[in-house]
Amino acid sequence: MGLIEQVRHEPGSKVRLADYDPSDKLGLDKEEARADLERHRERLAELHELLWAENQRSLLVVLQGMDTSGKDGTIRAVMSGVNPQGCSVTSFKQPSAEELDHDFLWRIHKAAPARGDIGIFNRSHYEDVLVARVDKLVDRHVWESRYDRINAFEKNLTDSGTTILKFFLHLSRDEQKRRLQERLDDPKKNWKFSAHDLESRAKWDRYTEAYEDALSRCGTERAPWHIVPADRNWVRNLVVCRVMVAALEAMDMKWPRPKLDVGKIRIE
Repeated sequence: MGLIEQVRHEPGSKVRLADYDPSDKLGLDKEEARADLERHRERLAELHELLWAENQRSLLVVLQGMDTSGKDGTIRAVMSGVNPQGCSVTSFKQPSAEELDHDFLWRIHKAAPARGDIGIFNRSHYEDVLVARVDKLVDRHVWESRYDRINAFEKNLTDSGTTILKFFLHLSRDEQKRRLQERLDDPKKNWKFSAHDLESRAKWDRYTEAYEDALSRCGTERAPWHIVPADRNWVRNLVVCRVMVAALEAMDMKWPRPKLDVGKIRIE
């Protein structure tokens, strides 16, 4: 089984996160994986240039995971060589007053990538069936209705030419503890620590249940989930990069034809 097949969740089946090892190396060697990541980053940059030039389709990358699972680190490691003109990163935090005055997908749709672009969601519309559910920000019948609306929203995007890649960065509780402690011990990382981290950690089991439902109910053939072992950064980064490269290559993009007959142009 190939690397991508190992992490792609089969749509229609129930997810039990206990069945997935967050520290799984997926048969990879650390040094070889680092070299492989560099090669795939270069290929990603080439494909992004082609996506930008063709200007017919877009790519949306959704990153979800427990606190400290490495969403920020993944973006830095994977996207470092991509032209920022055609790439946007949106971090979805607590909704503003204006956003709360609209439906829950309003702020999400506004951030969807335009044709030719790669859009990255650092957290996403799934917060509305995760945080909203666990912290009881809305009634049960409200968040229950959102799974179908999310699926319909993602279908609308894919029908419009957007390829959606969804990654759940699967972190173990022990590794989260180590990373949180590191934020306390390292003065350069103190600023990252928040009391909210401890509040969320105390709700680990409830968040696990909420994630399992989101992964199970919103994994579709058009927009499947990839459950990525996140205890080892080098595994996580390579997996995300390779899935992105494979998705862009599958688009079978072509360089656009020039608007002028370049063979007849002479530059003096």
